[in-house]
Amino acid sequence: MKSKLFGGLIAAAIACVAATAASAGDFGALKIGTEGAYPPFNYVDTDGTIKGFDIDVGLAICAKIGAKCEVVAQDWDGIIPALIAKKYDMIIASMFITEERKKVVDFTKPYYKAAMTHVVPKDSPLTEFSDKALAGKTIGAQGGTTQAEYIEKAYPSATLKSYPTQDEANLDLANGRLDLQVGDFLPMYDWVHKDAGACCKLAGEPITDPAYVGEGVGIAVRKEDAKLREAINKAIDEIVADGTYKKINDKYFKIDLYTLK
Repeated sequence: MKSKLFGGLIAAAIACVAATAASAGDFGALKIGTEGAYPPFNYVDTDGTIKGFDIDVGLAICAKIGAKCEVVAQDWDGIIPALIAKKYDMIIASMFITEERKKVVDFTKPYYKAAMTHVVPKDSPLTEFSDKALAGKTIGAQGGTTQAEYIEKAYPSATLKSYPTQDEANLDLANGRLDLQVGDFLPMYDWVHKDAGACCKLAGEPITDPAYVGEGVGIAVRKEDAKLREAINKAIDEIVADGTYKKINDKYFKIDLYTLK
């Protein structure tokens, strides 16, 4: 979900807009771009296929709009420029809807709500998350994300560490090399309740500042593909209404991602 910051890439993306996109009126074949490194939302399975919550939702949407969809993996740092360059037709990768990103791409309505959270070792005494309380502590986050932006602005007195992937940040926290990390609420919730129950726990109140989590998590499309965006919006409503969304949600989570309840 990913609360990732699209910083430093806007100019490169805008430079790619020169080419006119093909009409989105024919949804016979489309490509979904995702990261493939953000379980349980998107990840590469042992058989080499890309799976996860984002993918299941994307394929359900494709079925509703009558499209045959192929999933394409793309490193996060290039994920929006590759959309503009027509490597794929939509990004379904737990991407927060933010004002900065909306300068370059259009978003559908949110397909799940967004928040961030602090994660600490199970025996951590930390209960206050001010800059003063965390001065000198080592805090981690995945690089190029809104979580990374958040810790840079919120904790200037701490030692900050950036990681290429969320898994690497998780590993350092589990191995005692971090005092805490900030991550997306849902994957962190999933991680501590499944894989990291013995080592780590969520702490503090969820971070819901719109400056960092935006309007929620949406599907990004090129600005000229308004018809595709409208079709996806309709499909999101349909999969929520007919129970498809709940079935996918319950496969991965014990809480409702659409409402965070």
